[in-house]
Amino acid sequence: MTSIREIVHCALETGYLSVSAEDQLRHLLQKTQYDWEDLNAFIHLQQAAMRGHIQQESREVQRSAEYQYF
Repeated sequence: MTSIREIVHCALETGYLSVSAEDQLRHLLQKTQYDWEDLNAFIHLQQAAMRGHIQQESREVQRSAEYQYF
């Protein structure tokens, strides 16, 4: 199974976080044991996303659905 750090590393390298990667992160954070390094990596990912350094597929899907109503 992929680790939190691996998912974060990939997202930071590509600047993109897919819906499936978000689902994997959610599962790992809820269902597995993780260490401080994983938690710090996840926090770093959140900060990068808030600063706009990471494009989230889920946000793009949400935005396109909102525009369909207009």
